Parts: sequence; C-alpha cells; structure tokens
Amino acid sequence: MRGRAWAGAVLVLGAQLPALWLAAAVEVYTSEEVVAVNGTNQRLKCTFSSSSPVSPQLSVTWNFQPEDLSSHEPVFYYLKEPYKPPSGRFKDRVTWDGNVERKDVSIIIWNLQPTDNGTFTCQVTNWPDVYGSIGEVRLRVVQKVSFSEIHFLAVAVGSASVLMIVVVLAVIICRQRRQKAQDKRTGASDTELKEKESLKMREEKEASPLED
Repeated sequence: MRGRAWAGAVLVLGAQLPALWLAAAVEVYTSEEVVAVNGTNQRLKCTFSSSSPVSPQLSVTWNFQPEDLSSHEPVFYYLKEPYKPPSGRFKDRVTWDGNVERKDVSIIIWNLQPTDNGTFTCQVTNWPDVYGSIGEVRLRVVQKVSFSEIHFLAVAVGSASVLMIVVVLAVIICRQRRQKAQDKRTGASDTELKEKESLKMREEKEASPLED
C-alpha cells in the first residue's frame, strides 16, 4: 500500500512540475532591434519579471553573437556586483546601467563600431527562478554622415532655395513691367480719345456760327 501511495504521489508531482516551472520562470524583456550611429554610445535595455523577490544570488549574463554567426562572446556579467569583461572586443567599452531592485539589468556599449553588428542576449537567474526566457537585442550600427557630405547637402539645398527665390522675383518683376506697360497703353489711348473728342467739339462750335 505504501508503495502504491508513493508511486501515486510521484505521478501527481510529475504532473505538477511543468506548471510549477512555468510559474517560477523568469521573464526577460528587451527591444527586438536597436539602430545606432557609428562612434556613438548605446544603452541596451533589459528588464525582467520574477515570481520570487530579488535574490542576493541574482545573476545577469550578457553575450554577443556577431552577424557571421560565429561563437558567442561574453559581454558582461553581474553577481552582487558588475563584472566587466577582462578581454575581447568589449573590454573597457561596456558599463553597467541597471538597478536590480527595479528589475532593470541594462548596459551601455561605448564607441560603437561596425563590427558590433549582431545579436546581444540577456539572461537573468533569480533563485529559485533559475529558468526562463532569454532576451535578444539585434544591434545595427550605421555609418554617420561625414562633414563633407553635410556641407555638400547644405550647399545644394541653399543653392536650390536661392534659385527658387530668383525665379519668383523674376516672375514678379515681369508681371509688374507688363502691368505698367499695359497701364501706359491704356492711358495713352484714353488721352488720344479725349483729344479727339475735344477737337470734335471745337470743330462743332466753329461750324455753328457759319450755319446761322
């Protein structure tokens, strides 16, 4: 009887383990993709949620996988205190920017380079929650615009603006000149008409005594 009871308890516990594991899992949240300019600094945000209070044994592991899908490289490690990488491409280029009490385990990558293109992973364990999701951030480093390109763009935009202003002024001046010419022609016609009417009136006056 005892053997059957023990076997039954094991079966019940085995059936409940998946639910317990899911309830005790750590959930990690990150941005899916981050775009940054070459030579700048970028904060890689990573937060987590846990069914347990923050443990003194909480650990954070950041790794990096280049775009060529070569082996993972260590980026940063936290256990009671931050540990910077002693070697590798991220030596002296990564700092801790998180607060475990606020469940923030973010880092900052300094002086980004094109070789930093790839995927960063953020993994958190918070005893007894030692399992859970792993956050991934895909970093894309783009080349910044050089001063010569900015200068050329500014000159091009400025030249186009000046040309547009010149064209508008030319159109306005032409319209004004046409209007003045039209006004002169209209004035001349009116003057000529008035002169003709005046001459006609004088002729009529001169002809009137002769008829009498």
